[in-house]
Amino acid sequence: MKIIPAINCHTAEDAEVHAKEASKFTDWVHIDVSDGIFTFNKSWGDASAWAKMKGGLKTEVHLMVEKPEEYVGSWLKAGAERIIIHLETIDGKSLSKIKDIIGTDVKIMLAANPETPAENFKPYFRIFSSFQILAVYPGPSGQKFQTLVLDKVKFLRREMPDATIEVDGGINEETAKLARDAGAQRAVSGSYIFDSPDPEAAYNRLNSI
Repeated sequence: MKIIPAINCHTAEDAEVHAKEASKFTDWVHIDVSDGIFTFNKSWGDASAWAKMKGGLKTEVHLMVEKPEEYVGSWLKAGAERIIIHLETIDGKSLSKIKDIIGTDVKIMLAANPETPAENFKPYFRIFSSFQILAVYPGPSGQKFQTLVLDKVKFLRREMPDATIEVDGGINEETAKLARDAGAQRAVSGSYIFDSPDPEAAYNRLNSI
């Protein structure tokens, strides 16, 4: 199980603090961008500011936004290596536009909310090989893991044996094990790591699962 620390903040100052902390123990971070439309809160998400503060960290960007095609370009300029978009926010036209903007050098992952049926992934199986299962409602950090999503992980692993599956939200030592046993290879954790008195130790506990 590969653990990716999540930066889900309301200010650039907090994001920079978390980035500096994360750089001590990982080479990847996950940036949560919430627009307050698709989500019930709005988070910090200044791509140009991130480009200046990220240092050597590799970045995956989780676009929890109503119109992801309007955000992709700025995050590519900021050096994002992976872009995560939600199947609830795309159609054929917007997906085509996103793919044209991103090209072939950056990985695109497809995410789904907890309540979205697993079957909704099926039309995208020929397009995507990496998927994210959101185990909480899109928005703020610190929510409780919804175990109902484990069946969705199992469905994807069964239907797409070679896919990369990532679980995001409510990840701690117990839920990381559940996600791993269901078939996920990666998990994203924010509050468990950064709210800990020793973020590096918390990350190492998760990463050893």
